[in-house]
Amino acid sequence: MAIRTILTVPDPLLKQVSKPVAAVTDETRALMDDMLETMYDAPGIGLAAVQVGIPVRVIVMDLARDEEPKAPRFFVNPEILERLEETESHEEGCLSVPDFFDTVERPVKVRLRYLDYRGEPVEEWAEGIYAVCIQHEMDHLEGTLFIDHLSRLKRNYAVNKVKKARRIAAA
Repeated sequence: MAIRTILTVPDPLLKQVSKPVAAVTDETRALMDDMLETMYDAPGIGLAAVQVGIPVRVIVMDLARDEEPKAPRFFVNPEILERLEETESHEEGCLSVPDFFDTVERPVKVRLRYLDYRGEPVEEWAEGIYAVCIQHEMDHLEGTLFIDHLSRLKRNYAVNKVKKARRIAAA
């Protein structure tokens, strides 16, 4: 396993739509293992492959709290089959928009279909933080960042904040 570099705004690759994975192979699993290690190192709770520069439809996630044992989840070619109309607002952040958080409104419950780590099909409902996180990560697969759900003013502020932090770190 290896820790990969996480792309940050305004990298144009983050706006690219990710391609489906033909089959879950050893190469796919190696990518997911690297992504999981990268996400834990960051630290974060979810990561899409495009965030590490690989525009394929792969997501890793672990919603376990600090005191809980790790509970990694793997999603290949995830799809949302159904969304409840009821929505709720949650504060979100993103490893590709470091140190910026804001509130996004999303459906409270979604029905998913995806392939797991072994390539087995899974269909299930996600709710609570799981629903928020999977929708956030699936947005990445469509070239959408959580800041794209915000006003232009807030979005520009977030991008400029990341650019400024990068300049300061490089100095």
